[in-house]
Order: sequence, then structure tokens, then C-alpha cells
Amino acid sequence: MMTQPATIESFDAVAMAAWQTTHRQRAEQALASTLTSSSKEETSHVKEAMRYAALSGGKRWRALLVYATAALCHAEEAVADAAAAAVELLHAYSLVHDDLPCMDDDDVRRGQPACHIAFGEAMALLAGDALQTQAFLVLAQSRLPDPAVACALLAKAAGADGMVGGQALDLSGEATTLNALEAMHRCKTGALIEAAVMLGVTCGETLTAEQRAALVRYASAVGLAFQIADDVLDVEGSTPALGKTAGKDAAQNKVTYVTLLGLSGAKDKMRALCEEAQQALEIFGAVAWPLKALAVQAVTRGH
Repeated sequence: MMTQPATIESFDAVAMAAWQTTHRQRAEQALASTLTSSSKEETSHVKEAMRYAALSGGKRWRALLVYATAALCHAEEAVADAAAAAVELLHAYSLVHDDLPCMDDDDVRRGQPACHIAFGEAMALLAGDALQTQAFLVLAQSRLPDPAVACALLAKAAGADGMVGGQALDLSGEATTLNALEAMHRCKTGALIEAAVMLGVTCGETLTAEQRAALVRYASAVGLAFQIADDVLDVEGSTPALGKTAGKDAAQNKVTYVTLLGLSGAKDKMRALCEEAQQALEIFGAVAWPLKALAVQAVTRGH
């Protein structure tokens, strides 16, 4: 596990663990409720693959971002459940497709065979497609104040200007400079993290323009910090701890923050972004501590 730098704010470990346990369990229940067994026998196999991909562990970190932000907006947690489930459904779809041989080509996900290994490539592709559409169905049928706004927000994060565009840049191999790498990861990884934060905003009371801008700054910084942490963990982590193949970036000669900045430089950049994220939340005062703690967790996690 990466060590926590002294310059990053510390939090009551017991309180944070309790908050995370409560809200992770809530996210699991909300997610599972969207993936009940199929009433149509002929479609049960794809539903089984969807459940395998979405319910086989995971940090639920993006769902936690939804709940933490929703709390700032005085939203009911029952309303935030739909947004939390939707962002995790979309994340699960992205992992299924990322693992395919034509993409990042990984056989292990969350410590078990990737979906295409367990169900075959064709079924994994379809399961990913269905997980993505399920995310928008959940939002459309939710109690959110404006489901259309939430759907549009998530669609933008997932599409050509978000995750899909970032994956395309990654596959092109053209992100070889620091600026290009940042642009790629702000799309591929950061867009969904930013969407998780802003989906939390859609769950409750309207914020001021200044408060919304602060959350955008927070989300932008923490999204990039999360990706740099992934690059560091690919070097320092182990396959059992990560739940996916360690050392793949080097094996595939990929350009990462570690290759461009060195391990120490990448960690410095990651920590600076974490501090930037925390500073952006000062406008909210002490009530924003879960979001601050999640920023710290993004750069100190072990997987």
C-alpha cells in the first residue's frame, strides 16, 4: 500500500471506515436490486454475465462519491441510490469491455476470471452493452429531481468526449507526452469520476455557482490523481492485491505517468492533485469531510 504523505489531511479512521461500510453496503444493495434474475428464460444467460461482472466485488468508490456529494446537497439517500447504482453499472460495463482481447486484453478482474474468460467474448460484449443501457434505465426510472439531466450527464461522461474517446486515444498509442497523457486520462478515467460527483449534485438541493465550480475542481483533480495512483500501483502492486494483472503497463511498453515522471515524480504529482482536491472543498467547511477522505483514499489505496 502506498504510504500517506504528511501534507495530506488525515481523518478519523474509525468514522471513515464506518461511513464507508454503511454506504458501500447501501451501494451493493442498490446495484443488486437493478440486476435481479431475468423473468425471461431465454435471456437469463446474459443477465448471469451482467451480475457476474457487476456484483463480484469492487471498491464502489464511485458510488461513495455520489453519496458524499449528495449529502452536501441535503439529498435523501434513497434518491441517491439510483445515481450510485447507475455509475457502478457504467463502470462495470467499462471494465468488461476494457478486459476484452481487442482492448486492454486482461484475463483477471477483481481477483477472478474476467467476464470474457468466464462467459466467452461474445457474451461478455453483450453483457457490457446491457450493463450500459441498464445504467440509463435506472436513472430514467428514478426519483431524481430531473432524471433527464442525470442521463445526459452520464451519457456525456461515457461517450466520445469521455470514456470511449479516452479508450480510443489509448488504443491509438499517440498519448506519448505529458499533456496528451493527461488529456487521455481525463477522458478515460476522469470523466466517470467527475460524473459520479456531479450525479450526486443532481440528487438534492441546487448549489450556488461557486459551490458547483468547487466540486468541478475537486472532481477534476481527484479523477486525475486516481489514474496516477493506478499507474503507480501497476509498478508497486501485486496481482493478488490488485485483483488484476500487475506490471501490464511495462509489459506492453505503455506510456504512463511513471514512465514520463519517474516513480517519485508520479507520486509527487498525485499528492499535489489530492491536496488541490481537498482545498477546492474548503467552501463547504467540515461537512465535506467524506469527499476529502475519499480524495486521500484515491492516492493511498492498495488496489
